[in-house]
Amino acid sequence: MVSIEKILTARVYDVANHTPLDMAPLLSQRLGNRVLLKREDLQPVFSFKLRGAYNKIFHLSDEEKARGIIAASAGNHAQGVALAGAGLGIKSVIVMPRTTPDIKVKAVRRLGGKAVLHGDSYDEAYAHAMELAAEEGFTFIHPFDDPLVIAGQGTVAMELLQQHPDPIKAVFIPVGGGGLIAGMASYIKALRPDIKIIGVEPDDTPTLYSALEHNRRVTLKEIGLFADGVAVKQIGKTTFPLAKKYVDEVVLVSTDEMCAAIKDIFEDTRSMMEPAGALGIAGLKKYVQATGVKNETLIAINSGANMNFERLRHVTERAEVGERREALLAVTIPEEPGSFKKFCRTIGNRGITEFNYRYSDARDALVFAGIKLTGGDEEREALISELREKSYPVLDLTDNEVAKVHLRYMVGGHAPDIADELVYRFIFPERPGALLKFLTAMGHRWNISLFHYRNHGSAHGRILVGIQVPVGERREFRASLKNLGYQHWEETDNPVYKLFLS
Repeated sequence: MVSIEKILTARVYDVANHTPLDMAPLLSQRLGNRVLLKREDLQPVFSFKLRGAYNKIFHLSDEEKARGIIAASAGNHAQGVALAGAGLGIKSVIVMPRTTPDIKVKAVRRLGGKAVLHGDSYDEAYAHAMELAAEEGFTFIHPFDDPLVIAGQGTVAMELLQQHPDPIKAVFIPVGGGGLIAGMASYIKALRPDIKIIGVEPDDTPTLYSALEHNRRVTLKEIGLFADGVAVKQIGKTTFPLAKKYVDEVVLVSTDEMCAAIKDIFEDTRSMMEPAGALGIAGLKKYVQATGVKNETLIAINSGANMNFERLRHVTERAEVGERREALLAVTIPEEPGSFKKFCRTIGNRGITEFNYRYSDARDALVFAGIKLTGGDEEREALISELREKSYPVLDLTDNEVAKVHLRYMVGGHAPDIADELVYRFIFPERPGALLKFLTAMGHRWNISLFHYRNHGSAHGRILVGIQVPVGERREFRASLKNLGYQHWEETDNPVYKLFLS
């Protein structure tokens, strides 16, 4: 077990920072509670993991240090081991899953560690690391299942209680193998047993949740990879008894909820968490929604910020859905001039984040639409009811994974029977009514046969549109575009259109 004495005497501050406990004013106001963030993302390696890694490596015997050290990690523990090894003059090898974000692999190498990529999960990397340890004689540094590692992570709680001696309702802690929550819970419950300890896990990797449910450690058949920092199949042998004893509850959150939490933290701190690093806030928000708790102090651990820049596209796409600020709908509208305009009027003043359409037949058109919401699920349900009352067949795709990951980028296709189609690209100012103004300019005279619009969060919207315009009416059509005043370019001869859409 991990004693308070081991946490109090843990050797971490040779490399670790005392991280701040910051107020999250926007979240606090929105949730009706005092929300605080323990900023472990501000460590030298942008994660709490160097605490446990350094404490373990510092206490190795001279003989163990001389053999060199090896670890298996999805990235954050790896950086801690590499930093500790470099600081103590010890050779370090880290086996990382091939799915590890590139930013973490480069960081390990920059810190002086040798990164070996193997397998698609932590467990596969772990097995390979154990093989190398046996073959080469390396000393293995476990990322969570070791008393000295757990004690090092427990120093996060030591700082937290020093920083906030006043009442705390609950602390929300990300869970992977359990090292952080085991160390923190051991310390907090010893000194402040009134504080709730709430673990937070991805709903596709419920290691602690499943273990508590079955009253034993469970090996998951499959795990999610989005939150790679907690992507392990089984809670630790040493960490589970501590978690079982001290953890009050485990909250499971979705990918969309993690993305929304990343956005929330960014808006309050201007810092970008990795998915696992935002688990604490995602769980805190879900807990508030489920319990209705008000006017309490709630603390989330921002555990890491090693995010690949390329992943931000996915995060931004999913954050609005995760916050229930966007509805994704498939709506059938009549294939006739003016039908787009009528549909937009039914939507009202709500912002449109995405609009995909392609002519299919002479009767009906299927539209894939992203629509901004301010009232969450209640507004989404009311909008769907309103559309159905006006005889629009509607399929709600907001929670459909295939639609969110694939369909929204695949709407379109060839239309071999369509005649007189021109294709134009437009840029127009992104403001309420801009899209309706565009459709009004098209009028009832020319049929829109292709439409793709996406809101990128910039000051301008971008549209690719196909319009059926007979040859004899094209001069008049072009005059209407000039009067519209939006920048535009004809793309009818663009090879992409000819290959994929014509």
